Amino acid sequence: MPKMKTRKAAAKRYKVTGTGKVRYKKQGLRHILTKKSTKRKRDLRHTGILSEAETKKVKVMLPYQF
Repeated sequence: MPKMKTRKAAAKRYKVTGTGKVRYKKQGLRHILTKKSTKRKRDLRHTGILSEAETKKVKVMLPYQF
């Protein structure tokens, strides 16, 4: 049976933690920053954790990361 291919776009966007959770960078911090509050921009700097339902979808795209 041939190897499964990794979706390279997904591999660049998601990282898997040691416990199996999926981290991602939050959107909305690239441009039009003047109208966003400092608190909102500070919260967007931190990585987010995907929900269990979304993690199942990412597992299909990253077969060798889990």
